[in-house]
Amino acid sequence: MRIAMISEHASPLAARAGLGGADGGGQNVFVAELASELGRQGHCVTVYTRRDSPALPRRVRLAPGVTVEHVPAGPAEHVAKDDLLPWMRDFGDYLERRWAAEPPDVAHAHFWMSGLAAAQAAAPASSRRVPVVQTYHALGTVKRRHQGGKDTSPAARLRLERALGRAADAVIATCSDEVAELAAMDVPRERISVVPCGVDLELFTPDGHSCDGRERHRLVVLSRLVERKGVDTAIRALAHLPDAELAVAGGPPRAELDGDPEVRRLRGVARDAGVAGRVEFLGRLGREEVPPLLRSASLVVTLPWYEPFGMVPLEAMACGVPVVASAVGGHLDTVVDGATGVLVPPRDPEAAAAAIRALLDDPSGRAAMGFAAGDRARDRYSWTRVAADTAGVYERAAALSGVAA
Repeated sequence: MRIAMISEHASPLAARAGLGGADGGGQNVFVAELASELGRQGHCVTVYTRRDSPALPRRVRLAPGVTVEHVPAGPAEHVAKDDLLPWMRDFGDYLERRWAAEPPDVAHAHFWMSGLAAAQAAAPASSRRVPVVQTYHALGTVKRRHQGGKDTSPAARLRLERALGRAADAVIATCSDEVAELAAMDVPRERISVVPCGVDLELFTPDGHSCDGRERHRLVVLSRLVERKGVDTAIRALAHLPDAELAVAGGPPRAELDGDPEVRRLRGVARDAGVAGRVEFLGRLGREEVPPLLRSASLVVTLPWYEPFGMVPLEAMACGVPVVASAVGGHLDTVVDGATGVLVPPRDPEAAAAAIRALLDDPSGRAAMGFAAGDRARDRYSWTRVAADTAGVYERAAALSGVAA
């Protein structure tokens, strides 16, 4: 199958570098891993992403069967994703020209703005329409509900997301919780499939796992440093855990932490909570540095206000480390409460601290939870399984649109 993936702001090439910036995170990894696995399964994949540097070549080979193509849409420099909407028509024009001569069998749009470009290009491509599959990765309705006036999304986002979902041949939700949100947007339920994110089971393994020999229990947070990720909740929880320390990975490179507004805010939270001496900010990490960090933890803590999927709990589970996670979004699918981790209400430091305390005081139960977490990750969330399920959605979308894939 010839697959076009559109990921306008999240280049899969960034997954090879350090992640954790404001616009760099799970979607980059998701697209890179999904495309690479589809290539391994014999498909031909082209990932279209925006050129954000003049030094980038037009095309780059990501993996066998997978090419990344840089689209000239807007200035060849970093632009925050919420400011990219004016350039999506240029992105769509480029796709339309590329697909006129050789249309793909299916187009898979990642994020709503990618959906705009895909929808524009898909209809007139050559003599037949290209079926479109939409994955949102995050919904504007949910973001607006939780962030209110702090939401920097374009004003038209909610209206356009609804239109995209109703027009797409198929919509992939990354978790069960998202299905209800999509149905409330009048997206036909029969077009919605739940396909979760996967985890690299060769990179994230329990091998070498050890959290013994430390003076304090080590808690790890791995996250983009934006307010809705709830890192401040983890810091406030630490005030109730005098025998624990917190390592926070993500954000800018370590040398640039002092100039980051969110890092300064979080350091202020730590000072106010009386735990500044027990919180360490590690900065952005390379992909290969993440598994050893997770394996060094007694527990991995992830407490966002909302979370469309949440890759970090899954990566921790694959490393055999139980998680304390907020009971939101994708966490409700991946974390089995009481078996592979513990779910707690968002924005509740006391509840998080109580759950962490109970696990730290029960090393045998924590170890058993880690084994169960690893088993669940390996059984349900391999990229091999995720890619095969995604290809099945492509085939159904092509059949629905009358196109033979």
